[in-house]
Amino acid sequence: MTEQFIGSGKVVSFTYSIVDEAGEIIEQSDLPISYVHGGQHDLFEKVEEELEGAVIGDTVEVSLTPEEGFGPHDPGLTYTDSLDSVPPEFHRIGAEVEMVNDQGDAKTFVVTRIEDGKLTVDGNHPMAGKVITFHILVTDIRDATDEEMANGVEPMAMPVLH
Repeated sequence: MTEQFIGSGKVVSFTYSIVDEAGEIIEQSDLPISYVHGGQHDLFEKVEEELEGAVIGDTVEVSLTPEEGFGPHDPGLTYTDSLDSVPPEFHRIGAEVEMVNDQGDAKTFVVTRIEDGKLTVDGNHPMAGKVITFHILVTDIRDATDEEMANGVEPMAMPVLH
């Protein structure tokens, strides 16, 4: 069997970790995720470009600036209010608050800080404003079906823990 190379029309599966500038792992997937190379997917453009030509077992390292990745940190999406003004169910770090603007657009904010009687929420992606590096291990490559080329790869079902 001929070795498969990553190129347009291939379904690529990989595991990955994302590290910040200090080398700390901020996200990791040991279960392979898949996408159609050159098709519809949510992969960052630079990551797809760097995977071009790789084979099963290759490791690829890709660094992204904030502009190439999750965007710059927008201070206009960070709000601080008195703890007394915020319902008790949001009085914990990591709590998610959905806010709706005057136009009816909803955005999720995360409680990032509670100190000195004040609570801060942030609507930025947690990796916004950061230089991040993907460490990718290619685990499988195969030809995409016509349906996968048109619609992308079906996401894998998440395992159910009992």
